[in-house]
Amino acid sequence: MAVPVSQAWTVATYVLGQKLKGRKRFPLVTMLEPLFRCNLACAGCGKIQYPPHILKQELTPEECFRAVEESGTPMVSIPGGEPLLHPQIDKIVEGLVVRKKYVYLCTNALLLKEKLHLFKPSKYLSFSVHLDGQREHHDFSVCREGGYDIAMEGIKAAVAAGFRVTTNTTLFDGADPNSVRGHFDEVMAAGVEAMMVAPGYTYEKAPDQKHFLGRARSRRLFRAILSNRKKSWKFNANYLYLEFIMGKRDFKCTAWAMPTFSIFGWQKPCYLLQDGYADTFQELIDGTNWDNYGTESGNPKCANCMVHSGYEGTAVNYTFGSLKGLWQTAKAMMNRYEDKGALDLLHEPVKPVHSFNPLVQIEQVQIETHVRVEEGTRV
Repeated sequence: MAVPVSQAWTVATYVLGQKLKGRKRFPLVTMLEPLFRCNLACAGCGKIQYPPHILKQELTPEECFRAVEESGTPMVSIPGGEPLLHPQIDKIVEGLVVRKKYVYLCTNALLLKEKLHLFKPSKYLSFSVHLDGQREHHDFSVCREGGYDIAMEGIKAAVAAGFRVTTNTTLFDGADPNSVRGHFDEVMAAGVEAMMVAPGYTYEKAPDQKHFLGRARSRRLFRAILSNRKKSWKFNANYLYLEFIMGKRDFKCTAWAMPTFSIFGWQKPCYLLQDGYADTFQELIDGTNWDNYGTESGNPKCANCMVHSGYEGTAVNYTFGSLKGLWQTAKAMMNRYEDKGALDLLHEPVKPVHSFNPLVQIEQVQIETHVRVEEGTRV
């Protein structure tokens, strides 16, 4: 099983409890952003594009605890920025573990090996390492040569120390499905518990606007990658969500399932969009016009989104919504999705829409970031 039985049981009983209470909109995972500061400047990232005075700010442990208690979710994801740059990240994690929250600490792992001693192995803590593919592809994606090797060292050190470790892979136009499948083999061999994978979201502020996937290309890519899958691959995702990105089913966005809290408050409407902030979680739920979001809304910002934060909650809700949902999820977990057409896709040459431009100009990004930081701004 991809997650501990205790975690699966906790999530299942929580969701069923919410349904019994008749709650139409309830959160599943709190996205807790204690800071936006990062030690990378990825070309596809739109989360760290803030002026220096914002990047210096961070949540206190007490603010983090209040937010998580307010939302009441059984799981907490700590993205960023790079959470390991927070001077009290160990206290934040310790406090959440004491509260028996299942914590996924998202990290690029550049500091993981160095800071591993700050944490204690626990069934409630998993390091979720952002790894965007095999060595060359990952280093291009994060705009840093050698980043893959450092991340893999961190993964192996954490696994050896007894920590739960998962990976999170974001794919863009130009991704080679064969390489991604090879990446799955590599990280499973390194001892990770399970993997997450999703298409990148079209951040308006991301430096590279040319390599985000549209929905049709996303479905084609993930059909090639996730069909004919190996038994050794384990995914830290609802398996109906994987069917969704493969194009085998359609879901509506439930952005409220993964609410985001940062130094600005509760972010409207989701982790990916910034259409204002609420002071309380209840204000977020009651004061957001949810009909304005999701592909069915016609909102152009949502047109190509197929990301976990919008659709994983939908898949979980469907799973526990009926016996049919439970049965379909169980079947999906056992299904290898044999597909000759998908095998044929693996033999096709990779043809990114923007093939005239490499995925990331590593040297150019590093130079531009250096210059802009000197000028007192941030890309």
